[in-house]
Amino acid sequence: MSIPAAERARQGKAARKRASRSSHGAWIPAADRPDPVAVLERQGADRVQELLPIRYARMSASPFAFLRGAAAVMAGDIAAQWHSGLTVQLCGDAHLLNFGLFASPERALLFDLNDFDETCPGPFEWDVKRLAASIAVASRDNGHPESGTRDACLAAVAAYRTSMRRLAGLGELAVWYERTDAHALLPLIDSARTRERVTTTLDKARRRTNMQALGKLTEEVDGVRRIIHDPPLIEPAATPDLAAVRKIFGDYRSTLSEERRLLLDRYHFVDAARKVVGVGSVGTRCYIVLLVGRDADDPLFLQIKEAVRSVLEEHLPAGPYVHPGHRVVSGQRLLQAAGDIFLGWMTGPQGRAFYWRQLRDMKGSADVESMSAKELRSYAKICGTALARAHARSGDRIAIAAYLGGSDTFDRAIADFALRYAAQNAEDHAALTEAITSGVVSAAGPQDAGA
Repeated sequence: MSIPAAERARQGKAARKRASRSSHGAWIPAADRPDPVAVLERQGADRVQELLPIRYARMSASPFAFLRGAAAVMAGDIAAQWHSGLTVQLCGDAHLLNFGLFASPERALLFDLNDFDETCPGPFEWDVKRLAASIAVASRDNGHPESGTRDACLAAVAAYRTSMRRLAGLGELAVWYERTDAHALLPLIDSARTRERVTTTLDKARRRTNMQALGKLTEEVDGVRRIIHDPPLIEPAATPDLAAVRKIFGDYRSTLSEERRLLLDRYHFVDAARKVVGVGSVGTRCYIVLLVGRDADDPLFLQIKEAVRSVLEEHLPAGPYVHPGHRVVSGQRLLQAAGDIFLGWMTGPQGRAFYWRQLRDMKGSADVESMSAKELRSYAKICGTALARAHARSGDRIAIAAYLGGSDTFDRAIADFALRYAAQNAEDHAALTEAITSGVVSAAGPQDAGA
């Protein structure tokens, strides 16, 4: 039986007794707060060890780069605070660069969340805090004044709150069909310079297709297309790994719907390689696979990425998913307005969990490092709006909207937290650079953090 909207709203307001809106502004590190470098080292224990220096090098590049890779550190910090108890399917790592462009199955270019490695059910405000903190850190890295930093954080949270309140008034199907068309973003931008940059980003995303990847990532060897090797970022899959990829392909296929299995069966395996991706993900096992369909000019690139336990799971009750790959895929399908048609999961060698997705499907991301204070504020609003839409699909949007209320109390509290946590993140980044300097951890290798 569905609960009446009035009762859901009452439950949302009652959650303020568990954690008042103003309480979210606090940040005081616990006396027993774990050393951030130690947290990263524990996380890396089961990763490919020779790749960890690349991870530390990428994280040491800036405080924002550190934040990107330190989801486990922040998860422990947020979990130590009081929370609302209003559960949604969390992205789990909702920083600024985990929003971006991608193509829907209908080939529309959408803006949405685009990383789900840490997704799991949890209190809605954990994602909001992660987003706001990333805005504060990025703003400081860009040299923006404190007032501009705070304004950007406030803009993101206000957009989240007002969007959630709007969605609370819509019907279920209307919320489910909500999406942000990338072209609809342009009228929201009042700067001609920014509109021009966004247009360029959209054009680049449209060109990031399988055919573009074919020219960039492969070469012809003895009449056959092979993935170009670029050690240590792209390396040939070892013979056992290549055999394993071929073997698990069938298991992955079984997690797709019937019509997508039929489509996949029209492609055949050509080559695979190990690939280093991202910042926080470096060291997890990841491969790219080249398939071809009708002929050599009909490629499909898939990415196979290891799925491990979410950094949030040790701080939350047991979730509904036993298999980490299933967790990632289900979370993405629930949160994104339109999903990758080749998204699937399976178990690989040694019982490791993996998920599959398209490597390039008109994907694109913002250049946060070059944004002015005004541009960052505009982008922060778009991200806050997208996050609210994602949460409204999985959580009780009416209860959350009632909890948030019509005033800016929650907005100001989260902005306070973000500024305070940005200072903590700077200290943690300094701790990593000191650990590198003193030889506690090694940092080396290419620092290009592209996916």
